[in-house]
Amino acid sequence: MPEVAPGLGQFDLSGRASLVTGATGALGRAIAMGLARCGSKVAVLARGSNATEKLAEEIRGGGADSIALACDVLERDQLVDARSSIEAEWGHLDVLVNAAGGNLTSATLSPEQTLFDIDLDAFRDVVELNLLGALTPIQVFASMMAEAGRGSIVNISSVTASRPLSRVAGYGASKAGLENLTRWLADHLARRFGPGIRVNAIAPGFFVAEQNRGLLVEPGGSLSERGRKVVAHTPMGRLGDPEDLVGPVVWLASDGSLFVTGAVVPVDGGFEAFGGV
Repeated sequence: MPEVAPGLGQFDLSGRASLVTGATGALGRAIAMGLARCGSKVAVLARGSNATEKLAEEIRGGGADSIALACDVLERDQLVDARSSIEAEWGHLDVLVNAAGGNLTSATLSPEQTLFDIDLDAFRDVVELNLLGALTPIQVFASMMAEAGRGSIVNISSVTASRPLSRVAGYGASKAGLENLTRWLADHLARRFGPGIRVNAIAPGFFVAEQNRGLLVEPGGSLSERGRKVVAHTPMGRLGDPEDLVGPVVWLASDGSLFVTGAVVPVDGGFEAFGGV
């Protein structure tokens, strides 16, 4: 194993145990694999048992320890069982990445629809997925961190939290709530259970995943009109690659960010920084 360069050891996650929810999605998968490459044991959690086990096997094939946890982030009893599996296997949890979330087609307005056409049930489902889908795992798994007095929680927000986009009101509103919750938790957990517990978020820009592929990309693979507008508004001139998220998450998970909590880090190619002119 190559010697770690001076100053880089603080980013080494060897001996840490991490959990990634939504691990079989495009972004969650890249994050889980990235944490494993940095030495962490990684529990991968998602609803499909076949997909989670396949990902865990791939991580183990790369030399890191991994366990597959098939459950729904909105089902507390399932999460409690998952916590028991982690406790039995590793005895501790150091990092929680909440990558589960997304939008629903039924909650996305067509170009012709308006506020008055919003499906409130679909809107509610999106808010629950993105907000309670992070809070519920935090309630269940952060108890292990509270007992140890240390740990890092990383929530996955979105640039839509601060830059509302047309057609996806529920998604943006839920991510804005998640950022507020991130800051509240950062204060609450540090004051009540010690400064060794940190809570931060990253706010990805535009990354192609199954949930938004139809909005950003044409069936043939070229950018849609909306995708072209996004790239035109992005100073770096491209959509994000899931690997672009690994570095920021590893930084927030590691000792390299020991004095960082309550932060929301944009990973958006400059989208949020550009004023449009």
